[in-house]
Amino acid sequence: MPVPDPSTPIRYVAKNMRLDLRLIAEMIPPGARVLDIGCGDGALLEHLTREKGADARGIEIDMAQATAAVAQGLAVIHGDADNDLAFYPDGAFDYVVLSRTIHAVEKPREVLRQMLRIGRHAIVSFPNFGHWEVRMKLLLTGRMPMTETWGRPWHETPNIHPCTLLDFFDLCAMDGYTVERWLAVDERGLKAPWERSIRLANLFGEQALFQLRRAG
Repeated sequence: MPVPDPSTPIRYVAKNMRLDLRLIAEMIPPGARVLDIGCGDGALLEHLTREKGADARGIEIDMAQATAAVAQGLAVIHGDADNDLAFYPDGAFDYVVLSRTIHAVEKPREVLRQMLRIGRHAIVSFPNFGHWEVRMKLLLTGRMPMTETWGRPWHETPNIHPCTLLDFFDLCAMDGYTVERWLAVDERGLKAPWERSIRLANLFGEQALFQLRRAG
């Protein structure tokens, strides 16, 4: 597949893709080498391959979804972020993507370290546990909150490390990662106008999206 001319504007028509995946697609340049960790059915991979001529590959822990992605002709293997990233060589990718998964892995710090070992950039998205609706429901009901973003009861959720925007900024600072870009959005896709105030974004942003690189 020919690589699209980077001077030609890309029209993102994949409206069936999840919001954070559409935003991630906008961040990845044409022709990039991409690894999508927890790629699900391969929606992002298919889009990047078709629209941007990317060399896009995926890893997925759910065998049924991995099989479905392979059946579509996508380069997806069965595996998990906690154990299998160590087998990839240094600098194998331009972008390594972890979308709505970091809060479900056992060792998020190690997963981030591996992502920035095998990729020049890491893109991470996650639901923001610091959103005002989450805080209000926990305060008023005394129970684990359920919202449009956090849509499962506590006993069915795969989330074991929920975090906020402030938590993630702290982790990046602690481990020496440079935040190249970040934004907070709501479930309708409206970008929060609070990028100059991390604390306001932490209060009103339902989802967070970060692009990272190693410092230096």
